[in-house]
Amino acid sequence: MKLIVLYPQPTDSNKFETDYSEHLNLLHSKMNIPQEVKPYTITKFHNTPEGSPPYYQMFSMPFKSLEELNSTLATNEMQEVAADAHRISSGGEPSIMIGEE
Repeated sequence: MKLIVLYPQPTDSNKFETDYSEHLNLLHSKMNIPQEVKPYTITKFHNTPEGSPPYYQMFSMPFKSLEELNSTLATNEMQEVAADAHRISSGGEPSIMIGEE
């Protein structure tokens, strides 16, 4: 199972990058993840010949099961991280999805 967060194109990409770095620090702190450990991937999207994509960046974090993912999402710590994701997403609300491979 994966938690996926898609961030729309920000109004100011430089500010988003600064805010996102702080956001990742918050994630590490609240979820007790050592700074050198990155149990997630971040994908930045680029323009295509058709123009700018609707999303700027994707965060993806795997979980062993849907139950583990849901119990993590329900914690106060992860709720604080989720609220911060909404705060930094200046181009609109981030899309939060759950998927599996």
